[in-house]
Amino acid sequence: MDKVERLISIIMILLKKEVVSAKEFSQLFNVSKRTILRDMEALSLASIPIYSVNGVKGGYGIMDEYKVDKRLLSSSDLQHILTALGGLEQIFLTEEVERTIKKIEAMVSPLSLNRSIQLSFYDWEGRSEILETLKTCQQSILKNRLVSFDYTDKDGAVTNRMVEPYGLHFSESSWYLKGFCLHRHGYRTFKLSRIDHITMDERAFHPRDDWSEQGHEAGYVPQFVTIKARISSSIKDQIIERYGRKSIEDHCSGFLLATMYVPQNRGGFQFLAGFGTHLKVVEPEAYVEDFRDYLSQMMENYS
Repeated sequence: MDKVERLISIIMILLKKEVVSAKEFSQLFNVSKRTILRDMEALSLASIPIYSVNGVKGGYGIMDEYKVDKRLLSSSDLQHILTALGGLEQIFLTEEVERTIKKIEAMVSPLSLNRSIQLSFYDWEGRSEILETLKTCQQSILKNRLVSFDYTDKDGAVTNRMVEPYGLHFSESSWYLKGFCLHRHGYRTFKLSRIDHITMDERAFHPRDDWSEQGHEAGYVPQFVTIKARISSSIKDQIIERYGRKSIEDHCSGFLLATMYVPQNRGGFQFLAGFGTHLKVVEPEAYVEDFRDYLSQMMENYS
């Protein structure tokens, strides 16, 4: 445990207990009493209202007024945060989020801890592989170190890249690395599942002055087209989850008519094809033709 984590843990413990001795802290964190004394001085310098108590039952405490501050977030608020973090933990960031969850749980009374919402995710084997790539990216961002990797584009072409990593972005079900590519001489976004043989370089870099502007810009958004599709009631719930109830109206012969907006590219075709025979695109006619051509190309693989 590094110093920052130890300091946070000390605060969490003092928020729960009245007084804790230096001996207890030193045994808990496996450090000397002198180190604990320096930790208390550091917290005081950071305006954390630490006080000491002399005597046999002496030790360190935190002012009651400060303990009230944590109640600016109610137990209900903290439960919501725990639920959100639990979902993020399931996605990828297991170790980091697990530590944060434990710190927040320390602020919630055990009696009020009620996980009424459960989140479940598929435990895909590929996640563990991407997790290693994610960790390397995180370390490189924190240390301002270059990363090199092989990158496979959507057409299968592989190129070696040297990148200044600046940020990680999670969208839909995929992670992306944002950074400045030294080979392309510009800012690029890389899908982590297309990254292979990533290594953190020994060389450090100075963040570019214009990154803050780039970082706030929205990522690539494909052009969308609005379509109408005849759907069966068996996929009504899936359409509602993505487009809302207003997107569906009754149609003839027990079918429903859904108004949807999808990417005007191969990704849109793949999304629609995933519904199989439960969906039929009916307009606009130009999109129907393009979708039919895509399906015909798929069938050729099995002819």
